[in-house]
Amino acid sequence: MTPAEILAQYGPRESMEYDVVVVGAGPGGLAAAIRLKQIDAALSVVVLEKGSEPGAHILSGAVMDPRAMAELFPDWKARGAPLLQPVTGDEVLFLSPDEARTTPPWLVPACLHNEGNYVVSLGAVVKWLGEQAEALGVEIFPGFAAAEVLYSDDGRVRGVATGNAGIGRDGQPHEGFQLGMELLGKYTVFAEGARGHLGKQLIARYKLDAGRNAQTYALGVKELWEIAPAKARPGLVVHTAGWPMDAHTYGGGFLYHLQGNLATLGLVTGLDYQNPWLSPFEEMQRWKTHPAIRAHLEGGQRIGYGARAIAAGGLLSLPRLVFPGGALVGCDAGTLNAARIKGSHAAIKTGMLAAEAAAAAIKAGRSGDELEAYPAAFEASWLHEELSQARNFKQWFKQGNTVGTVMTGVEQWLLPKLGIKSPPWSLRNSTPDHARLHAADQVPRIVYPKPDGVLTFDRLSSVFVSNTNHEENQPAHLTLKDASVPVAVNLAKYAGPEGRYCPAGVYEFVPDAASGGERLQINAQNCVHCKTCDIKDPTQNIVWVTPEGGGGPNYAGM
Repeated sequence: MTPAEILAQYGPRESMEYDVVVVGAGPGGLAAAIRLKQIDAALSVVVLEKGSEPGAHILSGAVMDPRAMAELFPDWKARGAPLLQPVTGDEVLFLSPDEARTTPPWLVPACLHNEGNYVVSLGAVVKWLGEQAEALGVEIFPGFAAAEVLYSDDGRVRGVATGNAGIGRDGQPHEGFQLGMELLGKYTVFAEGARGHLGKQLIARYKLDAGRNAQTYALGVKELWEIAPAKARPGLVVHTAGWPMDAHTYGGGFLYHLQGNLATLGLVTGLDYQNPWLSPFEEMQRWKTHPAIRAHLEGGQRIGYGARAIAAGGLLSLPRLVFPGGALVGCDAGTLNAARIKGSHAAIKTGMLAAEAAAAAIKAGRSGDELEAYPAAFEASWLHEELSQARNFKQWFKQGNTVGTVMTGVEQWLLPKLGIKSPPWSLRNSTPDHARLHAADQVPRIVYPKPDGVLTFDRLSSVFVSNTNHEENQPAHLTLKDASVPVAVNLAKYAGPEGRYCPAGVYEFVPDAASGGERLQINAQNCVHCKTCDIKDPTQNIVWVTPEGGGGPNYAGM
């Protein structure tokens, strides 16, 4: 049965009305909910979260700039916010296959200086924000995925509907069936993170990206390690550029020392890469074998794994933030500052600004219109100034790593020293990431070494430590527009890149007895919700939709 047929037979859905509905219990969504209640405790606010609890699906480096947190909670330290490890030192390394060159501190641009910032588990920060929100009277519904945007007859957003539960793989309701619920609001704030399932639909429906650069993404593959006590350097922040990336592939590594003999590390690979033989997961495993990285990890053990797409286009790719009845905040809009490798402070700030606009509109008796005060406040904010200064960062790297490195030095180091806060030029890009992939026979094949199970690992053992689980008897949430395309186009022309760009072993080509060739097998239960397939599929044939609420990773300490 189709969702429409299910609704026709089992509907209507129950509905609940609120002043504001928030989709996503990440830093942006929770900041919006908290700010609404701070302004007016009588406002009714609900937050939907597809993870099993706030923080369960949160993955970030992370070094956190506390500026926005201090605006949300000036007393965040007294409240016990888990910003526990101040940054104690920065290292910026340029790697060749066997050597590492340390950048002198005076040459490191301001965007990579982290004095006053904190090494955090963003999942722990988000869990704490959830507790603060509930203490203020915000209703949080964990395990409920917003699956559908609801529109009024005149085209305004009036809320969202959660997905149906208890639908089998065959599309038929079974004995555990439960119809989804409608959450209706005067305004709806979308805070789903990068490449939000509903945010993507809203951007297309309202043409919010008209005149903007094409959004560009990266994939962050991350691990959490317990390291030898003798090697622990709490607060040390290490960033790397160069190897293993080739001259035309954007990317870089990070390794942050937390308190308690923990280190969080990973590799960010631009999803505008051109070689279909490249695997971001395998590149990250290879990066760990560099002597400069291995030295931190030998004698330790991996205890966590995850992956997440990053919206890296910056200000020039930012869509219009509002539409009739709602707003986009944080990475659902794309407010991450890729030059600083930071987005949580931007998510919190945009969540607050959207909340302030919504609260004022409701107080004035409005609903369902465009919250024009939100983008106006954003453009007048310190965040807009910050993003404007870094607006060309990812655009330069599309012209190669040499050009990107030089021009980053010009814009982030030289111009500020000359007293020029923002570069006087803007670069344009209209090519989406998926369109940059070359045919497999036009580029060198990449062969990766086998994992050793000590320092380097395979995908399936990695997914295991991400605590990922989905109810197996449900429709696959990784859908194909045309089932023939993976073999006829992706395998034939691009050598099946699905099996390499996915960091969780979701996609694999297996022998097909019926045809005598191969077919694409989708192991949806492995999915860590990174959204890479939705972004990088060269034919844009794969569409990520929400699974049953509560499914996916359950990150701990990430």
